[in-house]
Amino acid sequence: MLKKHYVAVEYTEDTDGIIIPTEIRWNDGRHWAISKVLHTCFASHHEFEGIRYTIKIGRAEKYLYRDGQRWYVDCSP
Repeated sequence: MLKKHYVAVEYTEDTDGIIIPTEIRWNDGRHWAISKVLHTCFASHHEFEGIRYTIKIGRAEKYLYRDGQRWYVDCSP
């Protein structure tokens, strides 16, 4: 089960209206630059409905989720 941690996200929007996340910011002030968006998909199942971004932060690949206007990451162990 997803353990959602809501975050602030900086993003750009291209001329077609496509949202491209560029940075994640936590409530405590930490932030991470997103070096690349590897994949974007629409998903709908019992734990999530919205857009899932596969992103690259440093050398790590992570998932970032957008549910309407809210953003979160999965903090499950």
